[in-house]
Amino acid sequence: MDAEIAAIEINDTWELCDLPNGQKTIGVKWVYKTKLKENGEIDKHKARLVAKGYKQEFGVDYKEVFAPVARHDTIRLVIAMAAQNSWPIFQLDVKSAFLHGDLKEEVFIDQPPGYEKIGNEHKVYKLKKALYGLKQAPRAWYNRIETYFLKEGFQKCPHEYTLFIKIEDGGKMFIVFLYVDDLIYTGSNTVMFESFKKSMMAEFEMSDLGMMHDFLGIEVLQSSAGIFISQKKYVGEILDKFQMKDCNHVNTPSEFGLKLNKDEGGNKVNSTLYKQIVGSLMYLTATRPDIMHAVSVISRYMECPTEIHLLDAKRILRYLQGTKEFGLFFKKGEKSDLFGFTDSDYAGDTDDRKSTSGYVFMLGTGVVSWSSKKQTIVTLSTTEAEFVVATACACQAIWLKKILEELQFKEDGPTLIYYDNSSTIKLSKNPVLHSRSKHIDVKYHFLRDLTNDGVINLVYCRSEDQIDDILTKPLKFPAFQKLRELLGVCSRAALKEDFAED
Repeated sequence: MDAEIAAIEINDTWELCDLPNGQKTIGVKWVYKTKLKENGEIDKHKARLVAKGYKQEFGVDYKEVFAPVARHDTIRLVIAMAAQNSWPIFQLDVKSAFLHGDLKEEVFIDQPPGYEKIGNEHKVYKLKKALYGLKQAPRAWYNRIETYFLKEGFQKCPHEYTLFIKIEDGGKMFIVFLYVDDLIYTGSNTVMFESFKKSMMAEFEMSDLGMMHDFLGIEVLQSSAGIFISQKKYVGEILDKFQMKDCNHVNTPSEFGLKLNKDEGGNKVNSTLYKQIVGSLMYLTATRPDIMHAVSVISRYMECPTEIHLLDAKRILRYLQGTKEFGLFFKKGEKSDLFGFTDSDYAGDTDDRKSTSGYVFMLGTGVVSWSSKKQTIVTLSTTEAEFVVATACACQAIWLKKILEELQFKEDGPTLIYYDNSSTIKLSKNPVLHSRSKHIDVKYHFLRDLTNDGVINLVYCRSEDQIDDILTKPLKFPAFQKLRELLGVCSRAALKEDFAED
């Protein structure tokens, strides 16, 4: 607590004053947390002074609150690029980051409990800079750090506002990724690393965490063989939280051939517990594309879950019990262009007959982006369903391609997307109008323009080679295991020899 107050005062965050007439104060409270290392050991104890932001009023003591947050797709893309080029990834942590954000509004807070100024107990603090808990604190901090990066010669990626890039003479590249108060950086020149670190520490109070090992709850292992990311500790936590740490494991997250429905006559279960399970599993999909489809399916029934829905959610936990150490491995030196797979499960939802869309994108040996979600429309043919998912996949390909171009990773030719439906491929190249396609919404024909312009290229692949099947339907274990390996999902134990020396 003393350290927190000292940081606030050193940073000139507030000033003691009398409360002006017509103004009101926002209360503050202390929040305590024990931070753990990735192996479960205690790292440090933290005390944070937090403002009661829920008492703020729009237009009075706050206005704009939005601050950009990085997508996991971009994080994995940067990690894959670093692995391809054998670049190390380092991490910095800004101490009391929100205290650096300058406030434009007038905000008054009560004196913190236990640290009232003797003789001036009736006075309040006027904030000059943001405090944790304020609605505008994330935005104020982002504006502050963005201004600093631009002043230092970085270019902000126009397609991912938390990604900053600096390119110097000779093609030396330096990449900084910002996620609130955590920064990761990588690049081709170690001299730029040291210069950046010194500059940051002179501007902000920083903690140098060295090589990236834990980022947003994702454990990162870097070695001469490659980069392995997983959430082993988090899997253990959710199994313990939902009393499944001693359960028997299963080989697949979904039972083959099972089709869930609303089960309106079924026995209702605790919806809060069900939502907690789904929410925990959704965060786990950041490194586990093998559970993405199963989690997507159970998330459709959060409004009124029954026993069959809870059993299916618990099956995913049972699958995790046997695959705790699984994660994504990006092999160093394995260079390749971006390529994708896409597919759909026609009318897979038995309640409203909507189809399930899925796609994956690979860079090198690991998958960097994936999706499994129910389509928003009811399609009238398999061709239409496949055309819809191909269009969504193409949009994602454009976005990923633009980010790679900002990172000086230019592809030769169009992005290849593998598909097992020849009708959709033909429809994407030729303006054919027949009974199966004339009703398709014009917006989906955007796919045809991309194909004609050479931005993407749909390529036929056999159904047994369609990696995306793991994101659209439950599979038998042999097929599931094969596709899981093709995604780059593997156990840390399988890489023991690669990481042993490091």
